[in-house]
Amino acid sequence: MTRRPDGIRGTTITGTGMYVPERVLTNRDLEKLVETSDEWIVERTGIRERRIAAPDQASSDLALIASRRALEMADVDPASVDHIVLATTTPDRILPSCACTLQQKLGATKAAAYDMFAACTGFVFGMGLARGLVGAGVADTVLVIGVETLSRIVDYTDRNTCVLFGDGAGAAVIQACETGVGLHAVDMHSDGELGEVLEVPAGISRNPASDHTVAAHEHYIRMQGKKLFPFAVRSMEDSTRRCAEAAGWTPADIDLFIPHQANLRIIEGVRERLGLAEDKAYVNIERYGNTSSASIPIALDECVRSGRLKPGDKLAMAAFGGGATWGATAMTWTLAAQRAGEAGAHARPQREAVS
Repeated sequence: MTRRPDGIRGTTITGTGMYVPERVLTNRDLEKLVETSDEWIVERTGIRERRIAAPDQASSDLALIASRRALEMADVDPASVDHIVLATTTPDRILPSCACTLQQKLGATKAAAYDMFAACTGFVFGMGLARGLVGAGVADTVLVIGVETLSRIVDYTDRNTCVLFGDGAGAAVIQACETGVGLHAVDMHSDGELGEVLEVPAGISRNPASDHTVAAHEHYIRMQGKKLFPFAVRSMEDSTRRCAEAAGWTPADIDLFIPHQANLRIIEGVRERLGLAEDKAYVNIERYGNTSSASIPIALDECVRSGRLKPGDKLAMAAFGGGATWGATAMTWTLAAQRAGEAGAHARPQREAVS
């Protein structure tokens, strides 16, 4: 394994995996819950359906299946994982961490495991941390997961938010590689001044749970969509451009762009500002809705298993989220397509054991 002159190792993705629950909640189903319509939702968001976790499924259960699939593709034993970085807004509980629960279920006995709270940008932030750990030689194998059960914090009386979100999990295995390929750049930013644009007002130390907070629906997602839209488009464009420049590319060099699947209008706005052709941006929002930190790794796994990504392709990924947070990555893809056709099976998964 070669290193750069500064001693930093190359890093790449050696395995991916995803899982979405069986239950499908369609726009027609939502018409029965709130004043909305399939046409209204599709026109404004691009979403037609989303997946909803079963009552007995927690975030760690979804993450377990996605992680096993990623580790299998990478041919890595869970006991060899050095770090588990789990990005989520919806952990099983506050203590213990969702990552520690996943570690126990996986049998990743030597892994340091911890949660990352960066909202929808969590997977990108996790990639940045994994790159630093592997590149510096602190770890050889890092498992990065984005997982959400957002249906547990969605207010199904609020038509502006309940139509957007779904549940799911995606995972990636990060290991060392030759320099000059793999991850070239990870760009990460935060701005606490925008914190109230997307929030869950109650539940922990600032506003502990009480009869009042429950009655006021303060444990659910609240969003100021009009303020979020321009920030989302601008931040993802800027971050993607920074990563492309760091990699020595122009946006025109990008073979595949995987954006956070928040809203089709946002995705189209970023794509157009980057000057990318329509077929360069991967979109699956119509099937899953916004799965927050899970959206990019779910899309990534679909691209890998369908053969959409090939060795040598220039890949960019970008996200924005509450906090506010935003970021992007640029990498030259090194992993050959694995078991093409499995993406179809993942789209309509069979229920798997999660013990």
